[in-house]
Amino acid sequence: MTETRPERQRDAERTRAELLRVATEVFAEAGYSGARVDEIAERTSTTKRMIYYYFGGKEGLYRAVLEDAYLGIRRAEQELHVGDLEPVDAVRRLAELTYDHHNANPAFIRLVSIENIHHGSFMQQIDSLRELGNPAVALLEDLLERGREAGVFRDGVDAVDVHLVISAYCVFQVANQHTFGHLFGRDLQAPHEQEHLRSMIGEVVVSWLTAGTRG
Repeated sequence: MTETRPERQRDAERTRAELLRVATEVFAEAGYSGARVDEIAERTSTTKRMIYYYFGGKEGLYRAVLEDAYLGIRRAEQELHVGDLEPVDAVRRLAELTYDHHNANPAFIRLVSIENIHHGSFMQQIDSLRELGNPAVALLEDLLERGREAGVFRDGVDAVDVHLVISAYCVFQVANQHTFGHLFGRDLQAPHEQEHLRSMIGEVVVSWLTAGTRG
């Protein structure tokens, strides 16, 4: 019996997903320059030829990895449904979600660092990435507006600034864990530290947004 079209489609989707998963690990470990297509092929159930078939080569695969990595955090934000929460609780939850996601996905942080080494040259070729940032900013803009209308958030705070503060804090916990830990003798990945640091970013952002509004 010949393989049906839906089965072939599922096989293709599984193959592509497996290539993206392994390529994410390899690029995060070795960087763009150090990653080898041969190694990615060896660590999957596919071949080098299949990588070129699906992605056109190493550069196309790397761009696909970057796009998939950024899609991960955007999906997590959209699934949070913070519109059902009060503004203060929603902003705190969004900050904590970002912390959780970054700690659970250290490869994402390494990929971002690698792309910055390349001055963002690869992600500039991915039109969808700029569009991916729009929902994140729109979500924060809605929360800030609701908070101002309720009298709990102060005026003059930009959504992109809030996103910047949350992202910078959460990226630091992963990207600088080894150097910071050595200098100050603190394991940022220890369970008790993570619980503390997770709550801290929520409090920092909420305190900033509510400053001057509490009588």
